[in-house]
Amino acid sequence: MNLLLLVCKEILQRRWNFLLSLLGVTLAVTLFVFFVTTGQASKRETTRLMRDMGFNLRIIPIETDMSEFLMQGFAMETMPQSYVDQLASHRHISYAHLVATLQQRAYWKDMQIILTGIAPEAQQDDKIKSPMGFIVPPGRIYVGFEVARRLELQQGQTVDFWGSSFIIEKCLSETGTSDDLRIYGDLEDIQMLLDMPGKINEIRALQCLCLLPGRDTVEELREQLAEALPNAKVILLQTIAETRRNQRILVERYFALLLPLILVACAAWTGVLAMMNVRDRRVEIGLFRALGFSSFKIAFLFLFRAFLLGIVASVLGFSLGTILSLSFGPGIFKITAKSLEPMWILCWFSMLGAPAFSALSSFMPAMAAVAQDPAIVLKEGQA
Repeated sequence: MNLLLLVCKEILQRRWNFLLSLLGVTLAVTLFVFFVTTGQASKRETTRLMRDMGFNLRIIPIETDMSEFLMQGFAMETMPQSYVDQLASHRHISYAHLVATLQQRAYWKDMQIILTGIAPEAQQDDKIKSPMGFIVPPGRIYVGFEVARRLELQQGQTVDFWGSSFIIEKCLSETGTSDDLRIYGDLEDIQMLLDMPGKINEIRALQCLCLLPGRDTVEELREQLAEALPNAKVILLQTIAETRRNQRILVERYFALLLPLILVACAAWTGVLAMMNVRDRRVEIGLFRALGFSSFKIAFLFLFRAFLLGIVASVLGFSLGTILSLSFGPGIFKITAKSLEPMWILCWFSMLGAPAFSALSSFMPAMAAVAQDPAIVLKEGQA
């Protein structure tokens, strides 16, 4: 109790040193909470942005002529639509966001177009995720830029396809690719127009395996597909997959490098202030030693001060870090802004980590205080 009282009196007497030390530890906790909270948001944002680059797996019939596939942009052969449900129900596969499609070239209003039927994403029980791309409601179509421009089509207009009427749900923006010649519709509607019920010629998907050096990801994906769908084969769009991997690694390395540097700087700040505190109290420490205070009690004075400082800093730092994250995060991470919320587990980490961080930063100064010879200190004090 006497030691606690001494610590409290010392804090009051040297309040500026304590406040500056408190500022250092609070800053460390604040930045830790801020970077971890926004770091998680950054990973989610990066995942969404990379995901929006599009599907990077194309699953096509195994008998597809690849030269023809590459020339046409899609397989001329077809496979049963049930394949997508069969793949979705197969466990332990590294495929997500499975979408069955049917594509065929056709002439409409003296113009060559690509009719593309899109089904809603197949549900995977253990992979509930927000859907990729768009879903075309039955009875409606999405019209590519070039088709809409050349035929002067507008949103809301009703058009006729070989005796079937559809409403233009949306006219898409220019992409500069063959997508500008596409007309997208609900898969069953397009199957009906093409008289190909229950048929598809591609399943689009997103791979869940990380591309790592020395790991043949494509072979792993093909082995998994061979087990689930022996009559299909998979093509990995390497450029998109590698871009996703490189961006993810960049974000992870950035936070892995920045946070330790900040913590080291804050620890050095706290340690220097603790050393200054020891230097200013040399005579006081000498008196304590002369009065019979053990090395343990003197070290306890400094470390308990650091512990109290860490407790207060943990509360302040968690609060400030969370406020900063929730204030500035939504402006930075616009897509996943709604997922930003306080990470309460960091409060407990802060309550445990900040006192330990503060005590470790003060450990060397405390040992320096214990090592002082009281006779020399008191002699210097009299001089």
